[in-house]
Amino acid sequence: MNKEQTLSAFEAVLFSSGEPMSIERLAQTFEMKPEKVEKTAEELSEKLIKNGSGLTVLRLENTYQLATKEEYAEYIKRAFDIKRRTPLSPAALEVLAVIAYNQPVTRSFIEQVRGVDCSGVVSTLVEKELIEERGRLELPGRPLLYGTTKNFLRCFSLSDLSELPSLPKANPEVNDLGEQLSLDEGELAEAES
Repeated sequence: MNKEQTLSAFEAVLFSSGEPMSIERLAQTFEMKPEKVEKTAEELSEKLIKNGSGLTVLRLENTYQLATKEEYAEYIKRAFDIKRRTPLSPAALEVLAVIAYNQPVTRSFIEQVRGVDCSGVVSTLVEKELIEERGRLELPGRPLLYGTTKNFLRCFSLSDLSELPSLPKANPEVNDLGEQLSLDEGELAEAES
């Protein structure tokens, strides 16, 4: 296959998948090294931009996905009569931020940071597939741990968590947030029970 055919085949595979495909899977499919997959994805992205396509190549951690450009969302909604989804509440955004910057975390950690019960918000974020269960903490009661999902990355146009904006520096007169929230395992176990 020549370069143009490879790009077209790469585009066809990503389009057919509909879901993010891992670099390893693409490397196996096209019998190429992972570095070559990354280069091919870049070239496809450039080709789509050059041709003014309504599609774009998204990189989500170690996966690629073909997606529509944001500016065409309104037309897609109208075409498929998709009802507007309710935006996230300020409380949901706060919980999402706590999880994104501190993951994996327990619900009691989130509640300690926010100072209020957040079980309903956590359930909503799990339902919207923005966060997911990441196992259990090895403490009495074995509390659930939560972390963000690939859908979170997609919704916030991030390829990985390192692209999150850095947190503002704490006021020197106030303890650093990390110091305020640092708990040893014994204190965390008490908080969970």
